[in-house]
Amino acid sequence: MMTFPLLLTNDDGIHSPGLQELARALSKRGHPLVVLAPLTEQSAVGMKLTLRDDMAFHEHTEIAAEIGSGEEAPLRIFSLDGSPCDCVIVAIDGGLRAWAPEIEPWLCISGINRGPNLSVDVLHSGTVSAARESALYGLPSLSVSLATYSHEDYSDSISATLAVIDGISSLVTKKPENLLRPNGSKKIPSDETNPESIASWFLQGNMFLNLNVPEKWDGSFQTVPLGARWYHNATDMLQKDAAGVAFEVGAARIVDEDIEMTDCNAVASGKAALTPLASWPQNHPLGVPQSVMEASTRMGGDGMPEWFYDPSRR
Repeated sequence: MMTFPLLLTNDDGIHSPGLQELARALSKRGHPLVVLAPLTEQSAVGMKLTLRDDMAFHEHTEIAAEIGSGEEAPLRIFSLDGSPCDCVIVAIDGGLRAWAPEIEPWLCISGINRGPNLSVDVLHSGTVSAARESALYGLPSLSVSLATYSHEDYSDSISATLAVIDGISSLVTKKPENLLRPNGSKKIPSDETNPESIASWFLQGNMFLNLNVPEKWDGSFQTVPLGARWYHNATDMLQKDAAGVAFEVGAARIVDEDIEMTDCNAVASGKAALTPLASWPQNHPLGVPQSVMEASTRMGGDGMPEWFYDPSRR
């Protein structure tokens, strides 16, 4: 297996166990790895950007020394006092060329997030938004979440992530040709629904992947579209003596519709849900055709996307 260079970020912050444990596993595998993550937790910030304010940037050699494999693969770890999307933009659009020129990522991974990013969550999640931002810049990407708050054992999520990386290793074979979008919207993949065409939408950054690993993983995968998740009683009004009335947002009850072959259903049944997501709005010039999105969830025998594999392996 080729150990290609990676960019790792998240929304839980540089000190998150999910980020650091995944970094350790990737480094141990021999992936050249650069981490640029928010200095503090940035959950549910979506695609927030920090405009007109300076963002402090630091290298964390002490974290690199603690989690590094001791092998030859480069490992650099940085934090930015900004949002997940800020981190991705700084990393791709100049920051890494200045601070870690020895690592030129071929794939961005965002995570491992603590808590699910299913259904409508993908619109609010800083984790998913960082992966989307990477894709918008032409760097293929994957967001990863441990879909529970009941524990912080990331071992299954790491195993699932490594399996997905193995799955796409036959596709990610060189530095992305579409990085920084040199041809703008003129470089449009074919709208055919064969595996090669679908893979090109991913490799050019017009589609990315979202992985959710359940609380108790049975070791299997399903490639599925988003399900339907509803948040009820999402606001709480508080009486503050000094400040008057205040509100908190945080649902008291979450309802997932039981729709077969969706991410919510897959996770509820103990499977890791892998969901292809369009990077751009549907009516953007680079919006993925609905026929391609539907075809992108066709599964191989292992439950992963059929388009992961070269023709000799299908």
